[in-house]
Amino acid sequence: MIALAFLSSGACGPFGEDPRAEANAAIVEANEKIREHNRLFDRARATYERTREAVESGEDAEGQVENILGARRDLEEARARLEEAREILAGIPELEVEEEIKEYARLLIRALEAQIAAESREIAFYELLEEDPALEESREEAREILAEAEEAYAEAGEAYAEAQSFADENPELLAREAPEAG
Repeated sequence: MIALAFLSSGACGPFGEDPRAEANAAIVEANEKIREHNRLFDRARATYERTREAVESGEDAEGQVENILGARRDLEEARARLEEAREILAGIPELEVEEEIKEYARLLIRALEAQIAAESREIAFYELLEEDPALEESREEAREILAEAEEAYAEAGEAYAEAQSFADENPELLAREAPEAG
């Protein structure tokens, strides 16, 4: 998870346009999408955890398919919010703003793309669970999918850390007060 920094205010450009204000508005909107992602992501993970515990405690695995479907749907919706945030941020490098602001946006986009890839692998895991809730016949495939997801989540974490480090190194461009996002 990362806190997207707000941009420091800048002077207006020609015709009263303020590219920095546009960039800041994009970051604010991306933060809203990321907050919604986080809510859905947490709900998907909580549902999965309850389902996993039920199966491990001996409850009928087939009876948990509806919960698995719910977790998958929530995670798909969460991933869609990240894709929206990525699209919103993609416009920043096209603006007439400082190169540091463009680079910050590119770093955030890279982090979001890695997280989207990780969540895609996790969704594939949920799809596998829907077919085989106890993983009786697909345990090895599940391990491979989860290993891929873990690797992609690690890549996302590194990219978020790089974006945060960049923000910390450029305090004159990026304001310190940022909402928590992920």
